[in-house]
Amino acid sequence: MAKVFIDGRRDGYSPDQCGKTMTVGELIAYLEDFDEDAKVYLKNDNGYTYGRITKNSFDEDDSYDDEDEEDDDE
Repeated sequence: MAKVFIDGRRDGYSPDQCGKTMTVGELIAYLEDFDEDAKVYLKNDNGYTYGRITKNSFDEDDSYDDEDEEDDDE
């Protein structure tokens, strides 16, 4: 079975230090190119450690201000 890996990145100590990130809509559109039965994992430390993604992996928090977000496509 196919697997999809999301590379874990450590870009900052708060969201405003991370630069541009995908929106939920962009992520959904991007994932449509993959087999819908593929398992999704987080890949950390260049593949030294891995993590699973479950429904409990998601949390919504509107306490951060997006006005300082940089326009960086990396």
